Amino acid sequence: MMHRKSAITALVGAAALAGCASEGDLVINQGVGITAVLSSCPTVGIPDYTGDVTTFRAAGEQTQRNLDVSAAMTNLRSSCDDTGEKIYSEATFDVLVRRTDTRGARTVTLPYFVTVLQGSSAVVTKRVGQVTVAFADGQDRARASARAGSFVDRSAATLPDDIRERITRKRRAGDADAALDPLSAPEVRAAIQRTRFEMLVGFQLTESQLAYNATR
Repeated sequence: MMHRKSAITALVGAAALAGCASEGDLVINQGVGITAVLSSCPTVGIPDYTGDVTTFRAAGEQTQRNLDVSAAMTNLRSSCDDTGEKIYSEATFDVLVRRTDTRGARTVTLPYFVTVLQGSSAVVTKRVGQVTVAFADGQDRARASARAGSFVDRSAATLPDDIRERITRKRRAGDADAALDPLSAPEVRAAIQRTRFEMLVGFQLTESQLAYNATR
């Protein structure tokens, strides 16, 4: 299962990332040990314990004998269009479903959510969709595909000019701050955190379903 990606992953101290930047990304590599890629596009992931769902035939008996349907999200892929004032991100994923009773044809509909977080904690939007899987008579496994999209204001995902200049300003040997990492300054970290967005996708679970996932 894919796990939730922290916004901190937008700041990576590895020179190899510089070659992965796309047009419009801010790439920092000023010869003082700082390399990072800051993209306006949100990171996309599945939060812990929300990529699976299990239902039972009889309420209150969460046993293998009573299991009805189990499903898992997989093949999560994302794309992003950051050319306009509204940045559009889209995630596509597959849902693999298994049922224990294969008698008769059956459809199973599962709700899923798509949530946009700003700064790892502030919920910007949340929407709930549905994905339906069809079983033929005698079939125990089935698959369906779904997609989810979201918009983010470019202005909210863009660093202020003064913070950007502070990060990218060239430093020469002998400068008082030549050996200082500007990304370590609290106000710089806070500004970067405010511009980091995440689009999270997972099954819309009940409290008991979430507890089951967390403890099994």
